[in-house]
Amino acid sequence: MSTDAQLVKNLTGKFVEFLETGTLPEGLFAEEVFLEFTMPTWWIQVQGAADVLRTRLASHPSLGSVPFVQANPTDTGFVVEFHERWHADGQNWYCREMMRAEVTDGLITAAAVYCTGDWDEARQREHAAAVTLLRPTPGRSAGR
Repeated sequence: MSTDAQLVKNLTGKFVEFLETGTLPEGLFAEEVFLEFTMPTWWIQVQGAADVLRTRLASHPSLGSVPFVQANPTDTGFVVEFHERWHADGQNWYCREMMRAEVTDGLITAAAVYCTGDWDEARQREHAAAVTLLRPTPGRSAGR
């Protein structure tokens, strides 16, 4: 049986709030949540909601927006695809990510996040010139 769709919607909304505000919304993570974060050339693990927040702020100190999010329930939690945009160092940045979240008692207890890496404006222009996306929906296409 998959996770309740309303719970997934609520947790996804709180997760987007976390990404956009740099604060921990009540009822998102279990106190001892375990997070694995994989970047193109690195992999880290942290445990505890405070360390998840600290890691987020260290890797994305500039606040931004999540223009695309799509979540799907699983038997033990949910999977969410999301894209982020933010302004830092005089540029507009972009990344694409996916997270597999385990949920117990209505809270995320473990998560694995996979990130494309941060695309600066030059990378976004390079991508837009080299690739024609078949489904360039709003928020999904880099640099367009």
